[in-house]
Amino acid sequence: MPASNHRTPRIAVLADSDTRWKWGALTAGRLAPEGATTDGYLLRGRATPTERQLAEVGLRPDALAEVPLAGFLAELRRRHADDAAPYDLVVLALVGGAVQAALHGLARLGQDHGVRPVVVTGYVGVVYEKLADGLLLRHGADLVLANSAVDAERFRAVYEGVGADSTAVTEAALPFLGGAPHRPADSGDRPYTVVFAAQPSVPAGRADRAHLLDRLIGHARAHPEREVLLKLRSKPGEHTTHLEEIPYQRLARDRGPLPENFRLVHGNMGEVLDRTDLLVTVSSTAALESLHRSIPTAVLTDLGVREALGNHHFVGSGCLTSFDRLDEGHTPVADPTWQDRNGVAPGTAYASAFDTARARTAALLKLAGAEELPPITPYYTPRTAPGYLPGLLARHHLAPDGTPLPGALDPAPAEGLRGRARTAVNGAVRGAARAAYRHGVQNVAPLVRRLGRL
Repeated sequence: MPASNHRTPRIAVLADSDTRWKWGALTAGRLAPEGATTDGYLLRGRATPTERQLAEVGLRPDALAEVPLAGFLAELRRRHADDAAPYDLVVLALVGGAVQAALHGLARLGQDHGVRPVVVTGYVGVVYEKLADGLLLRHGADLVLANSAVDAERFRAVYEGVGADSTAVTEAALPFLGGAPHRPADSGDRPYTVVFAAQPSVPAGRADRAHLLDRLIGHARAHPEREVLLKLRSKPGEHTTHLEEIPYQRLARDRGPLPENFRLVHGNMGEVLDRTDLLVTVSSTAALESLHRSIPTAVLTDLGVREALGNHHFVGSGCLTSFDRLDEGHTPVADPTWQDRNGVAPGTAYASAFDTARARTAALLKLAGAEELPPITPYYTPRTAPGYLPGLLARHHLAPDGTPLPGALDPAPAEGLRGRARTAVNGAVRGAARAAYRHGVQNVAPLVRRLGRL
């Protein structure tokens, strides 16, 4: 059904983790035409968010279902075949390999039905590793969103460097920047608050994570007048975009009595930033949220300035510093030029950050409504990458032509949206299997890796 015939445009967001769900849902909101409805799909896998994580993100779509990728594609195909409110816009908030598989499945949908949705993808934060790999896996989407002018330049350079079309690259910003500007703590109002934004996999090693925890606890002891918060991404057993093998919660239990002014906290990052006077991190995207709100932000050099840590992204920002300097009272001051180039957009600049992307989305939706969208043409095909693409698609149970492999489809690929009730037995079996899988990834796999290094 052409988009122009819908009373309200329909959007689907497919995400594979809590952070990417936040990015995808907010991106859909930034790009959506007025009155659009949004359905959410959570890709079934290691990092599928729990109910607690979804509640913490605080973004609920009009409907929500957990699906394998083949099930998501089957739902889209059903909607087109039955003329049952097909989606006008699909936001792929996924890791690169899953984006590529979805693009091939959507390309097949367009070949079979002659129409397809507009497809948008991008990155949830700072792109500090696997730049070429991740970008080429996203090639083929109608819009590949860049979070800053610097990213847009880098993205286009990669595509043009391999002879791929770069017109899909569109400069925007991180969709979750916002909140009130920093309000310094006044005496008698609240204590000066230092927040350390933890990351699941940066740094990865026990010694490095222990160093950061000990320095944070030491900062609390050195400044009893301050409140020091360790902002955690997840609880043990939960997963986020990246795997956390050594949670800070476990390290903290071995530290004995903690200072009274030191606490471990969960919750929505925006709400935590409402009471933050100094944000400290290694390279978390929370630093960009903090800078956007003009909160003093410290990016640590304690473990070096290294690509593996991602803090090299902040070279030139004015934010790089160490715990020694923070203990002495140093407050970093961000460089305005760096902020402007890197998508932080403090003040009023953020209000227009999505104007170009919104206009391009509207133009693409008109083409979709007139059934004039061009075919999806990913850079990777069985001809250009015969030793890479088939295996990548097979991991998502798709054949090289984008069709589901035998046995790939869930009996009810999107039953949460279609109103079919799951039986208690099936739900319990799936829940137990998922819990066992997560336990293996979270506990058994790290143990095996450590034993292998002995």
